[in-house]
Amino acid sequence: MNSAHRHLQRANIAIWATIGIVALAVVAAALSGLVDIAWRSFLAQAIVAALLTAGGHYYHTARDEQRLGAILIATAQIICFAAVGAPLSYIAAMAGFPLQDAMFDAWDRALNFDWLQMMQFVAAHPTLQLVLHFAYASFALQSVTTIMALGIAGQLDRLAAFVAAFIATTLVTIAVSAVYPSVGPWIFLDIQPAAANGFLPTSSTSWPVFLGLRDGTVHTVTGLNAEGIITFPSLHAALGVLFPLALWRTPVVRWFVFVLNGLMLIATPAYGSHYVVDVIAGVIIAMACWAIVTRLVSPNADAKRKHLAGIEHSPSIVPEARAEPDMVRLSREREQA
Repeated sequence: MNSAHRHLQRANIAIWATIGIVALAVVAAALSGLVDIAWRSFLAQAIVAALLTAGGHYYHTARDEQRLGAILIATAQIICFAAVGAPLSYIAAMAGFPLQDAMFDAWDRALNFDWLQMMQFVAAHPTLQLVLHFAYASFALQSVTTIMALGIAGQLDRLAAFVAAFIATTLVTIAVSAVYPSVGPWIFLDIQPAAANGFLPTSSTSWPVFLGLRDGTVHTVTGLNAEGIITFPSLHAALGVLFPLALWRTPVVRWFVFVLNGLMLIATPAYGSHYVVDVIAGVIIAMACWAIVTRLVSPNADAKRKHLAGIEHSPSIVPEARAEPDMVRLSREREQA
């Protein structure tokens, strides 16, 4: 096993360890009575992740097909983290910190952004709605295709960095959302569907869950069909940055991904019922996590930390003085005599 493979192996161990810690935190919350876990709802994800992990291990070891093995394991890691990350966001919402919508709305207005005006503009243009809805809904599909593209391209270090940054960004986002919760501009501004020509954000299904978690009427966490309840910072916006960053060294694909995620960022306020500051915060967190993770996961990270070892019996940079020829020495001695 070469040094690059060992480094990727250590990165994978760190990723699995993080997922395990999050899972333990969720189980601890359940054992303490804070939440109820619908265990059966996690069964499908557990089976799929186990099969993918076993397949990845097989291709890594028995077949030495590192690209396919990395694709399978990275997919399993994303599935496992999604299964434990969603319940963690539910637990964070139960913290009960005061809602910060008034502050976020004031920040948007300070940026001269009128959320209602934006919503009415989107609602009045059906073609724009189709484009933005496709971009916003590409969240899950892009997670899988990014893994596949990086694996097929053989960029296994960037694949590990993407998964690690995905997890780090989500955890930071969940932590911030616990302390600075909000319901989003649609509910805060009390917008009625008639005011937006019948338009309703995609995130509207998460509103009863979020409010129920805060008032105690909802206390069950599930694996499948969990709602995305985070408003600030926007996780959609964060991943809209991570996808193109991860694929930036992949020719052709990067430009398509760049455009698609540019549209995702534009779509996030309307379809996710997000403040603009939610988007800005998500972008900042994603860029910071990517910068930190890539330094840690890079296969050259260890080499950069090591100093060059000294060379024993190294030659001097000062040339040795040559012995004078006998004729020259005798001639000088006569002149001195």
